[in-house]
Amino acid sequence: MAKDNDVFIEDDAVVLGDTANSTQEDANTSRIISYVMERFLRSETVRRQDEDRWLRAYRNYRGIYGPDVQFTEAEKSRVFIKVTKTKTLAAYGQIVDVLFANNKFPISIDPTELPDGVVDSVNFDPMAPDQLRTGSLSDPISPYGYAGDGRELPKGATRKTLGESIGRNLGERLQNVKGVSEGPGVMPTSVTYEPAMIAAKKMQKKIQDQLDESNATKHLRSTAFEMALFGTGVMKGPFAVDKEYPNWDDDGEYNPQFKTVPQVTHVSVWNFYPDPDASNMDEAQYVIERHKMSRTQLRALKRRPYFRGAVIDEAISYGENYVKKYWEDDLADYAPDHGIDRFEVFEYWGMIDVDMLLEYGIDIPRELRDVDELQANVWVCNNKLIRMVLNPFKPAVIPYMASPYELNPYSFFGVGIAENMDDTQTLMNGFMRMAVDNAVLSGNLLIEVDETNLVPGQDLSVYPGKVFRRQGGAPGQAIFGTKFPNVSQENLQLFDKARVLADESTGFPSFAHGQTGVMGVGRTASGMSMLMGAASGTIKSVIKNIDDYLLRPLGEGLFRFNMQFDFDPDIKGDLEVKARGTESLMANEVRSQRLMQFLQVASNPALAPFAKFQYIIREIAKSLDLDPDKVTNDLNEAALQAEMMKQFQQEQPQMAGPAGANPADVTGAGGGTIGTGMVPMPQEQGFSANATQGMAQPTQAAGQQPSPMG
Repeated sequence: MAKDNDVFIEDDAVVLGDTANSTQEDANTSRIISYVMERFLRSETVRRQDEDRWLRAYRNYRGIYGPDVQFTEAEKSRVFIKVTKTKTLAAYGQIVDVLFANNKFPISIDPTELPDGVVDSVNFDPMAPDQLRTGSLSDPISPYGYAGDGRELPKGATRKTLGESIGRNLGERLQNVKGVSEGPGVMPTSVTYEPAMIAAKKMQKKIQDQLDESNATKHLRSTAFEMALFGTGVMKGPFAVDKEYPNWDDDGEYNPQFKTVPQVTHVSVWNFYPDPDASNMDEAQYVIERHKMSRTQLRALKRRPYFRGAVIDEAISYGENYVKKYWEDDLADYAPDHGIDRFEVFEYWGMIDVDMLLEYGIDIPRELRDVDELQANVWVCNNKLIRMVLNPFKPAVIPYMASPYELNPYSFFGVGIAENMDDTQTLMNGFMRMAVDNAVLSGNLLIEVDETNLVPGQDLSVYPGKVFRRQGGAPGQAIFGTKFPNVSQENLQLFDKARVLADESTGFPSFAHGQTGVMGVGRTASGMSMLMGAASGTIKSVIKNIDDYLLRPLGEGLFRFNMQFDFDPDIKGDLEVKARGTESLMANEVRSQRLMQFLQVASNPALAPFAKFQYIIREIAKSLDLDPDKVTNDLNEAALQAEMMKQFQQEQPQMAGPAGANPADVTGAGGGTIGTGMVPMPQEQGFSANATQGMAQPTQAAGQQPSPMG
């Protein structure tokens, strides 16, 4: 029977039959396999035009002439100027620099504008009088304590656990605070705490750790490269995999630890076959991925959930069945044909009608039989069904993300750098071949020989010091040298014009990837800054596509994965995923400067209630490449530090005038207290002649005459 309402066919195939080779099962699975392969062939047929575009892009990138290029008999040069490679790598490098400008995967989790089910913010004022019903925040809460306080350090205590103890103690005491209320507080004395933001940042840290575990940055770079070259980048995930962590016991025995983590991978656009009637992943009814697996990789599938081990062994026994596609020879630079010791495996994700599933004898949970169609995952190898399960994710979505470099509004696949400059690359190659052929022709003399004036049987080769023997006859020159006109300069001018057109068609000017000798406005630093700012307009739209079509769906998938399979109540909240790729376009220096300007404006007491200072301080720390969790305080830490500052301010007057001190050492004859900001009078300690400058002269006593000396 089905297991956990998520599985159609289990490893022992008890749903369709008692054995893996039963006749009933073969009849049912063959229909499902035909259903999957029919859609694969349809996608492959419709995708043929896109494959031709990708092949031209790849040849231009590699500097290889395709079979459609015909050379005349007069053309001797076969030079290929790989400007496409330079532009593609420039676009790829700029995308990577923008996405990883902050050394983190560009995904963040933030609370929604109006959080539902969790308080957006609370505040309290530690400086307000009579804020406590019982006790005081000033009571000592040091984790170390003192001898005889009855609080011994627990065994194995660390700084982290002691800090958590402080937070719990302070949290319990904050329950007695009268001044705690919902909403942001008023600076500078109040402290604001945002529970929704804290839950969001905990979820964000967890997702960032999971992305690091799955090497998501490496896969995102591969996706960005195919985006720039072919126009579309594809990523897949998240999927739960068991990752091995090396570990050795105390006796030296290797005892690895296994942990289930979500995995994100890159999928080559060549192996990606989407629904041909869809223009994006939201409209796709199904997606098929074509795998090229070795015998070891295929056997490793048996260790994954719900793969049918007996059927996999049977598929392997039939032998390798991988057949190369026509485009694989081009990708291998026309390598010699040889046998491929691999298996061809198809992975299907998409909708299947419930009526068809029932007709095939597949057991469907009772609560799902009222729906018209269900989303399933089907694996096929060697005409054998090696896995079939319901989509385990809730809500059921196809776990693929496809991002275009440049949107093609009526096609699923986008347009890349190489396609945009295909014509200009052809022109540059043609003009350069003409220039080279002309330079070779004009660099040598064309020699004309009149053999009637020469002695017969001579060697007509020409070299310095060559002597030709002349016989009698009519006077005249027997050997003539003709120089061919050199027009290569005109061809090179046309080449430069085509290069400028390539800059226009791609949106990447040559100075953006290292061209020297820029004249005009680009000769100054400010002029170059303006040119680079204008050139970044193209990359902004590309990064926005990555945010919308790749990063946001990927973040939402990881969010749903954690809530469904690794639930933690501390990270539950009304949260939303935000892609931060576009924000990285702004330099950190400019961002920090703007944040500091806003902080200065918000410091005005009249404007302070309208600013979220906790968020501003965290963003300033990020712009300075600092970890905001390490340099900023949460509610407990902020309350503790505010109370410490309050105690320090209360102790300041006592330190200025301690009990038993000599009044003469502290207070002068004029009553001025040293160190409190008052200017000392004459004959007081610390008096100097400059002390009375700018002060009004004291009023003369009644009846006292002024000194004749003035």
